[in-house]
Amino acid sequence: MNRFTATSLLAVALAINGCRTTQQPQPAQTSSSDRRSASDDEYNGRFQTESHHRHHHGSRSAAPDDSWTSYDREDATDGASGSSQGRSDSARAATRSSRHHNSRALTAVPGQFDFYVLNLSWSPEFCHSHPSAAECAQHRAFTLHGLWPQNNDGTYPEDCSAAPGPANPSQYADIYPDASLLQHEWQTHGTCSGLAPDQFLTLARNAEQSIHIPVELAQLTQQTVLTPAQITTLFTQSNPSLPAASLAITCGNNFLTAVEVCLDKSLKPESCSAVKTCGANQIRIPAAQ
Repeated sequence: MNRFTATSLLAVALAINGCRTTQQPQPAQTSSSDRRSASDDEYNGRFQTESHHRHHHGSRSAAPDDSWTSYDREDATDGASGSSQGRSDSARAATRSSRHHNSRALTAVPGQFDFYVLNLSWSPEFCHSHPSAAECAQHRAFTLHGLWPQNNDGTYPEDCSAAPGPANPSQYADIYPDASLLQHEWQTHGTCSGLAPDQFLTLARNAEQSIHIPVELAQLTQQTVLTPAQITTLFTQSNPSLPAASLAITCGNNFLTAVEVCLDKSLKPESCSAVKTCGANQIRIPAAQ
């Protein structure tokens, strides 16, 4: 795997403070020659769709680094029969729906959960192996993946009822350009919220719109390298009311896959103590193509 060279300022900051630095993050730009290796592409084929999901939940204690044996790939064997690249949006959602995310999923009465996890997927990484996905034509930075009911003990409810989704899904195209993903998110997570479809999706929209994306990431034009702590700092600086403890960073193969925000049922920041965060020393962040 290629090694990435940070600017001297970032290198000094990392050497002194490691992942706990509180300095103003200085993104380290990588050259256009830095590309994924064959093993990276294998990861993207086998694992990226599932990295776009809930495999990371559990105790917040992070692994020392991101590797094939760390928590960040505990579900990597799910659906490992082949790459999802080139599949239609509906086929991708069907694949997602057929997988058990992990053993912490449970069936519960709708509305019985402790808080929400707002998952904002880093689109450039997802689109690396899913270029035909609906969201990829829009060249977004972060895309709403879901608003997920979660419990303080690390469990979370799924598929709580067979209630039908919204009567007019197209009115949520601003947050879900992929209609099949909207239906999947409603069935898997929304049915556990205790809310009607339109109430739940409106809440998800409000949650997404309440988070200001750091300009350093929203306008990223070249792949960069940051620590999880630096990504967190960018978000807290752009969202002064958002405590660092309410954020979790997810990664796969040391690439950023999502930023998660823990929120109570009124969308106020909540501790992410029951949600794992990325244990990589540095995370590669690809720019939108």
